[in-house]
Amino acid sequence: MTWRAKILIVDDSELSLEILQAKLSERYDVVATNRPENALKLARETEPDLILCDFDMPEMDGSDVSEALSADEELRHTPLLFLTAIATTGDLNRMRKQIGGRPAISKDSPIDKIVAKIESLLKVD
Repeated sequence: MTWRAKILIVDDSELSLEILQAKLSERYDVVATNRPENALKLARETEPDLILCDFDMPEMDGSDVSEALSADEELRHTPLLFLTAIATTGDLNRMRKQIGGRPAISKDSPIDKIVAKIESLLKVD
């Protein structure tokens, strides 16, 4: 049996979750929640290899999730990739400070580009 990375997806949009789950579950074990306030608990329970998190969510946004993960001894080293509706590289570069230097990718990116970014973050030196 081949090892498959486990990805936790956090996005308040049910549609985005469904699309990402369908596309990523062919390659990864996927766990998902549309409630960002449950992200930390779910991450502790499932021990994902990477967290894919929407940045712009009401009440608890991606930076709040990032801060909670960074403060958690067990989860602070789990790679986090932000998903954002911002489409251009220039816009992503401008928001880099807002996202704490964490990597981000546009939700509009083709799935192969999202997978490539995930794969680059899963590489262990």
